[in-house]
Amino acid sequence: MSVETIYLDNNATTRIDPLVVEAMLPYLTTYYGNPSSMHTFGGQVGKAIQTARSQVAALLGAEPSEIIFTSCGSEGNNTAIRAALAAQSDRKHIITTQVEHPCVMSVCKQLEKQGYTVTYLSVDRQGQIDLLELEAALTGNTALVTTMYANNETGTIFPIEQIGSLAKEYGATFHVDAVQAVGKIPLNLKTSTIDLLTLSGHKLHAPKGVGALYVRRGYRFRPFILGGHQERGRRAGTENVASIVALGKAAELELIHLPNAVQHEKKLRDRLEKFLLSTIADCEVNGDPKNRLPNTTNIGFKFIEGEAILLSLDRYGICASSGSACTSGSLEPSHVLRAMGIPYTILHGSIRFSLSRYTTDAEIDHVLEVMPSIIDRLRALSPFNSEAAGWLQEREEALVK
Repeated sequence: MSVETIYLDNNATTRIDPLVVEAMLPYLTTYYGNPSSMHTFGGQVGKAIQTARSQVAALLGAEPSEIIFTSCGSEGNNTAIRAALAAQSDRKHIITTQVEHPCVMSVCKQLEKQGYTVTYLSVDRQGQIDLLELEAALTGNTALVTTMYANNETGTIFPIEQIGSLAKEYGATFHVDAVQAVGKIPLNLKTSTIDLLTLSGHKLHAPKGVGALYVRRGYRFRPFILGGHQERGRRAGTENVASIVALGKAAELELIHLPNAVQHEKKLRDRLEKFLLSTIADCEVNGDPKNRLPNTTNIGFKFIEGEAILLSLDRYGICASSGSACTSGSLEPSHVLRAMGIPYTILHGSIRFSLSRYTTDAEIDHVLEVMPSIIDRLRALSPFNSEAAGWLQEREEALVK
């Protein structure tokens, strides 16, 4: 029997807005010229890219000249980190956090092998950093502070401007991975301390395979991909025109929908969260309840496995996640939740629900209808919910003390 899909995994990817598809289709068929060509046929394609650049800049509160189109968030983050280090090659210290996306963590680990020192800031139980720890870590040798704007698993929002102000006191570049924040909360980079910022199209109802990197005007940017003169020499390679046009249209639509979307998503998120916490015993929210994305809730259910919850939800056509889509193939528990000190008994049973402006009341109603029975059934089967698991709970309580 077919089951209608209820998609609550929007931090992994989003559906493409139909208007975005409509905007990009002509550049897959009729307007197929190379934007670097000197003839009119190619020139009109180049103009479409410039329109998209202005649309993305408007969403960020930036200037069009500060936008570089990329293939994705991972490329943007890699580019930003490498560019920051190239700009201050005499400095060999990087500061990041223990809860970054794998595309930032992996680069930092590689750079440690190349002679750089990396400080990984800790987070508290709500996933927040300590600004005093950051300040203590900063030195005259710090080239880069790189943090996410909002965590992809918990939705926790970092105090970005305070972080940037501290970085500036020491002359360090401030890079922000805003892949999860763009399109979900208002941004104004004109008044920000951010030097470099990364976004990805498929997180804001554009296609996969396109993103953008904001580079503050006047910043000494060194390109990561070398070759032709595209993107004013800052990112070589023939432009993915149709997807760039799509990203521009998606940015334009996000700017229009943002105020209502924030209220809509938060209302549904809070209703989902309140019901589950009040109806199901032994569960709690992971993350900062005050400073987080309006569309995200990460709830831990004690004594059961998150994978079992996801498989049960899937039988009802409900899509959720146990963490980052980029690490979902691993059986290891979330590095984000581990860094937050989430107890073992709840760590493995944590589920992320992430909504969008397309999420409906009826879809949330269906989740609320099936979740209590799913949790009850899985707990009845779980060995960790019996007296035989008492040793595990006692050990955990001893560790916490």
